[in-house]
Amino acid sequence: MPTVTAYAATSATEPLVKTTIERREVGAKDVLIEIKYSGICHSDIHTVRGEWGDIQYPQVVGHEIVGFVTEVGSDVTLHNVGDRVGVGCMVNSCRECENCLAGMQNYCLKGNTGTYASVDLDGTITQGGYSTHVVVVEDFVLKVPESIPFEKAAPLLCAGITTYSPLAHWNAGPGKKVAVVGMGGLGHMAVKIAHAMGADVTVLSQSLSKQEDGLRLGADHYYATSDPATFEALGNSFDLMINTVSAPVDLQSYLSLLRLDGTMVNVGAPAQPLPVSVFGLMANRRSFAASGIGSIGETQEMLDFCAEHGIAPETELVAADYINEAYERVLASDVRYRFVIDVATMA
Repeated sequence: MPTVTAYAATSATEPLVKTTIERREVGAKDVLIEIKYSGICHSDIHTVRGEWGDIQYPQVVGHEIVGFVTEVGSDVTLHNVGDRVGVGCMVNSCRECENCLAGMQNYCLKGNTGTYASVDLDGTITQGGYSTHVVVVEDFVLKVPESIPFEKAAPLLCAGITTYSPLAHWNAGPGKKVAVVGMGGLGHMAVKIAHAMGADVTVLSQSLSKQEDGLRLGADHYYATSDPATFEALGNSFDLMINTVSAPVDLQSYLSLLRLDGTMVNVGAPAQPLPVSVFGLMANRRSFAASGIGSIGETQEMLDFCAEHGIAPETELVAADYINEAYERVLASDVRYRFVIDVATMA
């Protein structure tokens, strides 16, 4: 097996360290990608610290990956050597269940194969994008349009699709009032995408500290949720609410902001259960839902949409040896709005 350089977690408490890992040989339907940039997602931190369940160590995370194809298997038809490509949160699925056959591999009934910390088809544990190379089956590799700056493209493979998918599914667009809860890595992408779709966009953030950014990136309105007057002023206002916060929130207060048949969609993933009052849903026939990443087809659609509308994440490029400091800054909400690792610095 090829050996490549990577940064791995060795336990739930120790800093990530530079190491080497083995990648599988390129099979007939596989693509070898030389990784150029890898985004840092809060999910990476949750995973390596065991907050979403036990994992096997050492573990390389990273599911926002872009790079160049350097080798293709003998039966590959979708990609060529030299292509700009990306890999997101999953690298395979069963291909046989009802959801996979409907093109919704992210909802594979047998569980899709995650880009990291997941059991691969050969029984090994998948290792993610904090590495110089990765081998992925061709069907789960995306084409990155030339017009998207390569050093900014990686976060689209998670933050971009995680927000695009519910916005598209619940028909955000002209005439719709959309609220985005949280102005972080996911939230700032939701603002950009909802604005490009033509919706009237409101940010609901704990404070007004990022108000200038929110309005610059496409929000029409910006409110502080720490101010009780916000919930009094905005009752019965929104058709759709995208909650990007990965911590418990007062659902009753937020649900009260939905109009008739309005929907609140969680894309943030708090470890704790969230209590929901049925009476709060009955009022205005509201819905509370959740959405998990997006299918391969949706992800390619999102990349093409972002290319068409000139959308890219707000990023800070960092060297590989800065990963542990970047983690601490993510936890302190000290990033606007996504860290991207320059993988060339792993050499």
